Amino acid sequence: MRMRRRGAADPALAIPLETPHLILRDFAARDFEAVHAYSSLDEVTRFLVWGPNTPLQTRQTIQAYLDDQKEKPRQNFDLAIVRKGEGRRGAGQRLIGGVGLKLCDGENLTGEVGYALHPDYWGQGYALEAARMIVHAGFGDLGLQRIIGTCDQRNKASARVMEKLGMRREGVFRQSKYIQGEWRDEFLYAILAAEFLR
Repeated sequence: MRMRRRGAADPALAIPLETPHLILRDFAARDFEAVHAYSSLDEVTRFLVWGPNTPLQTRQTIQAYLDDQKEKPRQNFDLAIVRKGEGRRGAGQRLIGGVGLKLCDGENLTGEVGYALHPDYWGQGYALEAARMIVHAGFGDLGLQRIIGTCDQRNKASARVMEKLGMRREGVFRQSKYIQGEWRDEFLYAILAAEFLR
């Protein structure tokens, strides 16, 4: 789906993105162990449409990210969340999760945000910091009009992140997805560029 941006040929984020505590960069093949460390955990994936991953599934996921990076124009911006280290440049930096922005409706300038973190880093504000940065880039760099996010209704932590981003709950979907052997109820959240950027 090609983006319909005023005066620009292809959508692009200025990657890497940087926040006070994090670097958001493209995934690389060398990230397998760090990605598998969280994507293979039940507690991380129990509310998600994927996982827990086998080693093969994690390798396939990373390969899909690498393939997405080559697309022209790029539609999926899945980025590694890397916590900045202390001391010298690059020292102690650790991949702690992933955040993504998918261009899901190019004609209507709409993207979808998602995120997953290793549980060792839950409750420290990293998911919100990463999501806020990629949403900001989606509105600023890509010229999006609207960004949505969904979560299982039981996933209170994810709902809180979206609410703290200023997203509004716009919908409640009953048994909308069949995930890991059961029908799931979902919330739909959304925010407009004018609401986020003011």
